[in-house]
Amino acid sequence: MGERRLRELDTKLQELSQRRQDADPKVLTSFQDRLTTLWLYHDQALEGVALSGDELQAALSHKAFADRSQDSLYQSIRDHKRAIDLVQEQSRLAASHADRPGLVTIPLLKRLHELLTPEDLAEGHPYRTDRLLHRLYHHAIVPATQIAPGLRKLCESVDDRHSPHHPILRATLAHFELMTLYPWPDQNGPVARLLMNLLLLRDGYPPAIIRGVERQRYHESLRAGSESLLELVVDSLDAYCTVCVQFLDTQTAPKRNR
Repeated sequence: MGERRLRELDTKLQELSQRRQDADPKVLTSFQDRLTTLWLYHDQALEGVALSGDELQAALSHKAFADRSQDSLYQSIRDHKRAIDLVQEQSRLAASHADRPGLVTIPLLKRLHELLTPEDLAEGHPYRTDRLLHRLYHHAIVPATQIAPGLRKLCESVDDRHSPHHPILRATLAHFELMTLYPWPDQNGPVARLLMNLLLLRDGYPPAIIRGVERQRYHESLRAGSESLLELVVDSLDAYCTVCVQFLDTQTAPKRNR
Protein backbone atom coordinates (compact mmCIF):
# COMPACT_ATOMS: atom_id res chain seq x y z
CA MET A 1 0.00 0.00 0.00
CA GLY A 2 1.32 3.41 -0.96
CA GLU A 3 1.81 6.43 1.27
CA ARG A 4 -0.90 8.20 -0.71
CA ARG A 5 -3.72 6.11 0.81
CA LEU A 6 -2.35 6.69 4.30
CA ARG A 7 -2.16 10.44 3.68
CA GLU A 8 -5.73 10.46 2.37
CA LEU A 9 -6.89 8.64 5.49
CA ASP A 10 -4.99 11.09 7.69
CA THR A 11 -6.78 13.96 5.95
CA LYS A 12 -10.17 12.33 6.57
CA LEU A 13 -9.36 11.77 10.21
CA GLN A 14 -8.12 15.34 10.68
CA GLU A 15 -11.33 16.73 9.17
CA LEU A 16 -13.36 14.41 11.36
CA SER A 17 -11.37 15.49 14.43
CA GLN A 18 -12.23 19.11 13.72
CA ARG A 19 -15.89 18.25 13.40
CA ARG A 20 -15.82 16.27 16.64
CA GLN A 21 -14.42 19.34 18.43
CA ASP A 22 -17.56 21.25 17.44
CA ALA A 23 -19.94 18.45 18.46
CA ASP A 24 -21.99 18.22 21.64
CA PRO A 25 -19.97 16.31 24.29
CA LYS A 26 -23.05 14.20 25.08
CA VAL A 27 -23.23 13.17 21.43
CA LEU A 28 -19.58 12.16 21.46
CA THR A 29 -20.07 10.14 24.65
CA SER A 30 -22.99 8.34 23.04
CA PHE A 31 -20.90 7.57 19.96
CA GLN A 32 -18.00 6.32 22.08
CA ASP A 33 -20.32 3.95 23.94
CA ARG A 34 -21.61 2.58 20.64
CA LEU A 35 -18.07 2.27 19.32
CA THR A 36 -17.02 0.18 22.32
CA THR A 37 -20.05 -2.07 21.82
CA LEU A 38 -19.14 -2.49 18.14
CA TRP A 39 -15.56 -3.22 19.13
CA LEU A 40 -16.75 -6.04 21.38
CA TYR A 41 -19.25 -7.39 18.87
CA HIS A 42 -16.87 -7.55 15.91
CA ASP A 43 -13.88 -8.78 17.88
CA GLN A 44 -15.95 -11.66 19.21
CA ALA A 45 -17.17 -12.36 15.67
CA LEU A 46 -13.59 -12.57 14.41
CA GLU A 47 -13.10 -15.38 16.93
CA GLY A 48 -16.19 -17.18 15.65
CA VAL A 49 -18.60 -16.04 18.38
CA ALA A 50 -21.83 -14.64 16.92
CA LEU A 51 -23.56 -12.35 19.41
CA SER A 52 -26.89 -10.60 19.35
CA GLY A 53 -27.40 -7.07 20.60
CA ASP A 54 -29.51 -8.43 23.45
CA GLU A 55 -26.71 -10.78 24.53
CA LEU A 56 -24.19 -7.93 24.57
CA GLN A 57 -26.45 -5.68 26.60
CA ALA A 58 -27.33 -8.50 29.00
CA ALA A 59 -23.65 -9.27 29.58
CA LEU A 60 -22.66 -5.65 30.12
CA SER A 61 -25.59 -4.89 32.40
CA HIS A 62 -24.23 -7.31 35.05
CA LYS A 63 -27.77 -8.36 35.92
CA ALA A 64 -28.59 -11.82 37.19
CA PHE A 65 -30.54 -13.99 34.76
CA ALA A 66 -32.49 -17.18 35.26
CA ASP A 67 -30.85 -18.83 32.24
CA ARG A 68 -27.53 -19.97 33.72
CA SER A 69 -26.44 -21.57 30.45
CA GLN A 70 -25.34 -18.13 29.22
CA ASP A 71 -23.13 -17.37 32.23
CA SER A 72 -19.90 -18.44 30.52
CA LEU A 73 -20.65 -16.38 27.41
CA TYR A 74 -21.61 -13.30 29.42
CA GLN A 75 -18.50 -13.59 31.56
CA SER A 76 -16.24 -13.80 28.49
CA ILE A 77 -17.84 -10.63 27.13
CA ARG A 78 -17.27 -8.81 30.42
CA ASP A 79 -13.67 -10.04 30.50
CA HIS A 80 -13.14 -8.70 26.98
CA LYS A 81 -14.68 -5.36 27.99
CA ARG A 82 -12.21 -5.11 30.88
CA ALA A 83 -9.33 -5.69 28.47
CA ILE A 84 -10.64 -2.92 26.20
CA ASP A 85 -11.00 -0.63 29.22
CA LEU A 86 -7.36 -1.30 30.14
CA VAL A 87 -6.21 -0.44 26.62
CA GLN A 88 -8.18 2.81 26.67
CA GLU A 89 -6.82 3.68 30.11
CA GLN A 90 -3.22 3.00 29.10
CA SER A 91 -3.60 5.03 25.91
CA ARG A 92 -4.85 8.02 27.92
CA LEU A 93 -1.89 7.72 30.29
CA ALA A 94 0.48 7.57 27.34
CA ALA A 95 -1.12 10.67 25.79
CA SER A 96 -0.62 12.63 29.01
CA HIS A 97 3.00 11.44 29.38
CA ALA A 98 4.18 11.51 25.78
CA ASP A 99 7.86 11.38 26.69
CA ARG A 100 7.57 8.43 29.06
CA PRO A 101 8.92 5.19 27.53
CA GLY A 102 7.68 1.70 28.19
CA LEU A 103 4.01 1.87 27.15
CA VAL A 104 4.04 -1.70 25.84
CA THR A 105 5.69 -4.21 28.13
CA ILE A 106 5.61 -7.96 28.46
CA PRO A 107 3.68 -7.64 31.77
CA LEU A 108 1.06 -5.53 30.00
CA LEU A 109 0.66 -8.08 27.20
CA LYS A 110 0.41 -10.84 29.80
CA ARG A 111 -2.18 -8.82 31.71
CA LEU A 112 -4.32 -8.44 28.59
CA HIS A 113 -4.12 -12.18 28.02
CA GLU A 114 -4.96 -12.87 31.66
CA LEU A 115 -8.07 -10.69 31.44
CA LEU A 116 -9.25 -12.71 28.45
CA THR A 117 -8.44 -16.10 30.01
CA PRO A 118 -9.20 -15.89 33.76
CA GLU A 119 -9.99 -19.61 33.77
CA ASP A 120 -6.27 -20.32 33.20
CA LEU A 121 -5.19 -18.39 36.29
CA ALA A 122 -4.29 -21.53 38.24
CA GLU A 123 -1.96 -22.63 35.44
CA GLY A 124 -0.15 -19.31 35.36
CA HIS A 125 -1.01 -18.53 31.71
CA PRO A 126 2.10 -20.26 30.29
CA TYR A 127 3.39 -19.70 26.79
CA ARG A 128 2.47 -22.30 24.22
CA THR A 129 4.72 -25.22 23.39
CA ASP A 130 5.53 -26.54 19.94
CA ARG A 131 3.02 -29.31 20.52
CA LEU A 132 0.16 -26.80 20.54
CA LEU A 133 -1.48 -25.85 17.25
CA HIS A 134 -3.73 -22.86 16.57
CA ARG A 135 -7.14 -23.95 15.34
CA LEU A 136 -8.52 -20.69 13.95
CA TYR A 137 -5.39 -19.26 12.39
CA HIS A 138 -3.21 -21.06 9.89
CA HIS A 139 -0.32 -18.65 9.32
CA ALA A 140 3.31 -19.44 10.07
CA ILE A 141 4.39 -19.17 13.70
CA VAL A 142 7.85 -19.26 15.24
CA PRO A 143 9.18 -22.12 17.39
CA ALA A 144 8.28 -21.85 21.07
CA THR A 145 11.90 -21.13 22.00
CA GLN A 146 11.66 -17.79 20.15
CA ILE A 147 8.61 -16.50 22.01
CA ALA A 148 10.34 -14.85 25.01
CA PRO A 149 13.12 -13.08 23.05
CA GLY A 150 10.62 -12.19 20.33
CA LEU A 151 8.31 -10.49 22.83
CA ARG A 152 11.20 -8.48 24.27
CA LYS A 153 12.18 -7.33 20.79
CA LEU A 154 8.58 -6.47 19.95
CA CYS A 155 8.14 -4.32 23.05
CA GLU A 156 11.38 -2.46 22.32
CA SER A 157 10.40 -1.81 18.71
CA VAL A 158 6.92 -0.42 19.41
CA ASP A 159 8.36 1.89 22.07
CA ASP A 160 10.62 3.56 19.48
CA ARG A 161 9.07 6.98 18.88
CA HIS A 162 11.73 7.67 16.22
CA SER A 163 10.50 4.87 13.96
CA PRO A 164 10.31 5.93 10.29
CA HIS A 165 7.08 4.00 9.83
CA HIS A 166 3.68 5.65 9.65
CA PRO A 167 1.80 5.14 12.97
CA ILE A 168 -0.84 2.94 11.29
CA LEU A 169 1.84 0.78 9.71
CA ARG A 170 3.72 0.57 13.02
CA ALA A 171 0.60 -0.60 14.85
CA THR A 172 -0.20 -3.11 12.10
CA LEU A 173 3.33 -4.52 12.16
CA ALA A 174 3.07 -4.98 15.94
CA HIS A 175 -0.19 -6.90 15.44
CA PHE A 176 1.37 -9.04 12.72
CA GLU A 177 4.50 -9.74 14.74
CA LEU A 178 2.58 -10.80 17.84
CA MET A 179 0.53 -13.20 15.74
CA THR A 180 3.76 -14.61 14.30
CA LEU A 181 5.04 -15.17 17.84
CA TYR A 182 1.66 -16.61 18.89
CA PRO A 183 2.74 -16.72 22.56
CA TRP A 184 -0.23 -18.47 24.19
CA PRO A 185 -2.35 -21.52 23.38
CA ASP A 186 -5.36 -19.30 22.68
CA GLN A 187 -6.69 -15.71 22.61
CA ASN A 188 -3.66 -14.45 20.67
CA GLY A 189 -5.83 -12.77 18.03
CA PRO A 190 -7.73 -10.60 20.53
CA VAL A 191 -4.49 -9.66 22.32
CA ALA A 192 -2.84 -8.73 19.01
CA ARG A 193 -5.76 -6.52 18.05
CA LEU A 194 -5.77 -4.92 21.50
CA LEU A 195 -2.06 -4.19 21.10
CA MET A 196 -2.63 -2.66 17.67
CA ASN A 197 -5.44 -0.45 18.94
CA LEU A 198 -3.43 0.60 21.99
CA LEU A 199 -0.74 1.92 19.67
CA LEU A 200 -3.29 3.61 17.40
CA LEU A 201 -5.03 5.29 20.34
CA ARG A 202 -1.66 6.37 21.76
CA ASP A 203 -0.85 8.13 18.51
CA GLY A 204 -4.21 9.89 18.28
CA TYR A 205 -6.01 7.47 15.98
CA PRO A 206 -9.31 5.69 16.58
CA PRO A 207 -9.30 1.92 17.11
CA ALA A 208 -9.26 -0.19 13.96
CA ILE A 209 -12.35 -2.35 14.39
CA ILE A 210 -12.16 -5.18 11.87
CA ARG A 211 -15.70 -6.25 11.06
CA GLY A 212 -16.83 -9.78 11.72
CA VAL A 213 -17.82 -10.23 8.07
CA GLU A 214 -14.13 -9.73 7.23
CA ARG A 215 -13.15 -12.78 9.26
CA GLN A 216 -11.99 -14.83 6.27
CA ARG A 217 -10.11 -11.87 4.82
CA TYR A 218 -8.49 -11.26 8.19
CA HIS A 219 -7.22 -14.82 8.43
CA GLU A 220 -6.01 -14.72 4.83
CA SER A 221 -4.17 -11.45 5.43
CA LEU A 222 -2.19 -13.03 8.27
CA ARG A 223 -1.06 -15.74 5.87
CA ALA A 224 -0.40 -13.29 3.03
CA GLY A 225 1.77 -10.85 4.99
CA SER A 226 1.77 -7.52 6.79
CA GLU A 227 0.98 -5.53 3.62
CA SER A 228 -2.31 -7.39 3.21
CA LEU A 229 -3.14 -6.85 6.88
CA LEU A 230 -2.35 -3.14 6.50
CA GLU A 231 -4.91 -2.84 3.70
CA LEU A 232 -7.55 -4.39 5.95
CA VAL A 233 -6.65 -2.09 8.85
CA VAL A 234 -6.83 1.01 6.63
CA ASP A 235 -10.19 -0.14 5.26
CA SER A 236 -11.40 -0.54 8.85
CA LEU A 237 -10.30 2.97 9.81
CA ASP A 238 -11.88 4.32 6.64
CA ALA A 239 -15.13 2.62 7.64
CA TYR A 240 -14.83 4.26 11.07
CA CYS A 241 -14.77 7.67 9.38
CA THR A 242 -17.94 6.85 7.45
CA VAL A 243 -19.78 5.57 10.52
CA CYS A 244 -18.74 8.55 12.63
CA VAL A 245 -19.79 11.07 9.99
CA GLN A 246 -23.15 9.34 9.58
CA PHE A 247 -23.70 9.35 13.33
CA LEU A 248 -22.84 13.03 13.66
CA ASP A 249 -25.11 13.82 10.71
CA THR A 250 -28.07 12.13 12.38
CA GLN A 251 -27.43 13.97 15.63
CA THR A 252 -27.03 17.42 14.11
CA ALA A 253 -29.63 17.23 11.30
CA PRO A 254 -32.26 19.97 11.65
CA LYS A 255 -35.65 18.79 12.84
CA ARG A 256 -38.51 19.08 10.38
CA ASN A 257 -41.42 21.29 11.24
CA ARG A 258 -44.47 19.30 12.07
